[in-house]
Amino acid sequence: MDTGLHGRTALVTGASGAIGGAIARRLAAEGAAVALAWHTNERAAADLVAAITGQGGKAHAVRLDQRDPASARKALEDAGPVTILVANAVQWPSFDADEISGLTASLAANVAGPAALIDAALPAMRAAGWGRVVIVSTDIVEQPMAGPLAYPAAKGAMETAARVLAVREARHGILTNVVRPGFTLTDRALTAPFLGPKAVADESAKTPTGRICTPDDVASAVTYLASAANGHVNGQVLSVAGGRELVR
Repeated sequence: MDTGLHGRTALVTGASGAIGGAIARRLAAEGAAVALAWHTNERAAADLVAAITGQGGKAHAVRLDQRDPASARKALEDAGPVTILVANAVQWPSFDADEISGLTASLAANVAGPAALIDAALPAMRAAGWGRVVIVSTDIVEQPMAGPLAYPAAKGAMETAARVLAVREARHGILTNVVRPGFTLTDRALTAPFLGPKAVADESAKTPTGRICTPDDVASAVTYLASAANGHVNGQVLSVAGGRELVR
């Protein structure tokens, strides 16, 4: 399948993390020039740039603070003529914060921030007559669990924003979609005190495929939706959870 990514520039937010890094590697392998947006882990972003360019791909790192609209504009300027935007970064809420302050901070970083970045990227996509916006969400939007409101509320808001963009921007050749991973095998999943290996094993046992999602699974879904191979999928939510949502 020809993904048509050669000659296109993609910006991937949260590229210094496991899922963002996998997405960046896959887009670069398909021929896109990839700008890796990082916020706190410059070293990880630099290492990934070196890995991608060492394999013949095109990549460079740009700094992005999602809480600052000026930072969004600067990141896009540094990235180049972006026609593919993958909104993957997330600022995790503090479990020590009270509900309202945590919610307020999460909405600012995880809704207003990505929205500002998308808004700043749209003019170049409209001018090109082609664009792809992919928002990485979470399956707890549809299958909630007990816990703070901040994270699922923010991701739910971005899913709604994606549907609005899909209707509004398709006439400019811009398709907007959501990828909704399930519980994903990352260092965080293995080491976080409230998750860990037992949670991984439990979730794997409950999933029809017998395993949980990996960053590469997410990257494959994002790459298709972000590519020219996707010519008519718009405003959709693609679950990457192995069918886990069917048996809960």
